[in-house]
Order: sequence, then C-alpha cells, then structure tokens
Amino acid sequence: MQQPTLIRQGRFYLLTTAAFFLLYSVAESFAYPDTIVPRIINSIFLVSYVAALNWLLWELALPLLRKSLQKKLAGIFLLLLLAVLFSFGLYAWRAAWIHLHVYTDLTPGVSYQQGVLLHARFGLASIIFFGLARHLYQYNQLRLSEKQLRIEKQEAELNYLKSQTNPHFLFNTLNNIYVLARDKHEKTSESILSLSKILRFMLYETGGEFITAGQEVKIIEDYIALEKLRYDDTLLVKFRYRQEDLQQYIPPLLLMPLVENAFKYGMAETRNNPYVLIDLSVQDQQLVFSIKNAVEQGAPEPVKENIGLSNLRRQLELQYRSYSLVTTCDATEFRALLTINLASHA
Repeated sequence: MQQPTLIRQGRFYLLTTAAFFLLYSVAESFAYPDTIVPRIINSIFLVSYVAALNWLLWELALPLLRKSLQKKLAGIFLLLLLAVLFSFGLYAWRAAWIHLHVYTDLTPGVSYQQGVLLHARFGLASIIFFGLARHLYQYNQLRLSEKQLRIEKQEAELNYLKSQTNPHFLFNTLNNIYVLARDKHEKTSESILSLSKILRFMLYETGGEFITAGQEVKIIEDYIALEKLRYDDTLLVKFRYRQEDLQQYIPPLLLMPLVENAFKYGMAETRNNPYVLIDLSVQDQQLVFSIKNAVEQGAPEPVKENIGLSNLRRQLELQYRSYSLVTTCDATEFRALLTINLASHA
C-alpha cells in the first residue's frame, strides 16, 4: 500500500535536509577546523531556512507554472519572492539570529553586499542539491511504480489464465462422468466421489501461490483414477515419482494440463494398446516432468496445442525465468517434457 503524498514528501525533505546539513558541515569542518562547533550551530539555522524555501520552490511555485494563466502569474510572483528570500532574506534571517545572540558572526568584516552575495550562493547551492535529489527520488519512484504495474498486470493475467484452466479442467472431468452415466456404468457413483475430491482440492488448496509437489501428485492420482473408470484393463497407466521429492513447492495445478492432454488427445483417440507413462523428479530445485501417451498409428502430425497447453506455456513464462516445455509426436507416441528451475521463480 502506497503512503500518502504528504508523508512521502515530508520524509523526502527531512532526509534531503539532513544530507545537505551533513555535507555542508563536513565541508565546513575541513575548511575551518578551529571554529567547527559554532559553524555547525550556524548551519542548523541556515539549512532549515533554505529547506523550507526549497519545499516552496519545488512543490508549490514551479508546479503553478504548468497550470492556468492565473496560476502561472501567481507562480511567477512566488518565484520572484523566493529569489529575494534566497538572497536578501537568508542574510536577514542570519542577522536576526545574531541579534538574539544564538548565531555566531564569524565574518564581522564582510560588507552587506558581500554578505548577501555569499548567502545567495549558499541558497543557489541548496537549490541545485535539492533539485538533483528530487530528480533522483522521482526517477526511483517512477521505476518502482512501473515495476508495481508490471507485477499487477502479470498477476491479473496469471489469474485470468488460472480462471480459464480450472473450468477447462472441470469441463473435461464432467465430460468423463457424462460418458459413464450415459452408458449406465456401475462406477458412475464412484466417479462422482472422485470428482468431489477434485473439486474440494480446487476450492480449498489452489487459492495460494504454491502447493507442495506432493499435493499436486495427489490430485493427479485422483484424476488418473477417475479417467481409468472409462477404460477397461487394456489401459496401462504408470506414474513414477520419489517420495523424497514431494516437499518442493510449485504453483497449483501446474502439471495437470499435461496429464489432461495425455488422456483427452491421446487415450480417447487410441484403439490399440493405450498407455500413459508419467515420470516426476524434483531434485535440487530442478523439476523434470515427463509424460508419454500412445496415439493412433499413422503418419505423424504436427503437435496441436489446446487451451490447456497454451495456457501452461504462458503461466511458465510469467512465473519462471528458467524452464523448458518440449512436445513431440511421431506415428505412435506423443511426448511432453517439462523442466523447471524452481529457484528461478519470478
């Protein structure tokens, strides 16, 4: 949450004033080491005065010049007044504190004209210092704002992709149950129970940014169990992984589009010896997910990416800096290989 403008301005001018005071005091200590204490006390009065004038200059007078004609005239008048205050006014400010015996006059022999000129130079130096500091500050704030906008845009796009993927996943699952129900299959009720588990996972486990690989494995196993209800014993499904790999964190449902793709576009169109072979490895922040499925024999066709795979590619692009997703298909088999450096999360 961004801080209110006045608070940010106040913090900036306090820090810049402190930096200007420190820089000026250090310069004075090297130039006049014998009178450093009274000079530092004098600096407090001078720096506080020019700090207030710089706020009027940068936050009030100059912005008025970009407004209506009437406000421009007011801005010009204020600039002329500030020019007097940065020179004659600063010298008068010094004289007032000398009269009150708080400010030490360390240049008693300097004439009035020389004194005004010296203090005008000091005022000009403060304008340059505050102006450069303000420019750097605004540049940094602009970069931070642009970065925040990019993050918010990416998050919005990522949420949109997830909002597409979840209904797509649910639609395919319901379609499987519809096939069983239409055929009055005895396992229809079992499939509805499996679907309820999947829905529970989608409602309560996918709201965060990450889940463990073990949670992802569980939902994949539930989905595979649901898909296997549609096929007889001729379907071969192997899902291999190591338990010690499952504590790594990954985005929810990241691997599901590849599993869905294997069943929907492979198994559903294969009549002879259907199979799905899945391998998952997560070691040293390196995830490797390989999935193969049989396809109907014939001439190899170019890989056609559905909404699930295209969304997966975009999610990977938004979430990781180092990854690879390669899909290939020949006359008998479709293969997908996903590798992610989990440490490269954007």
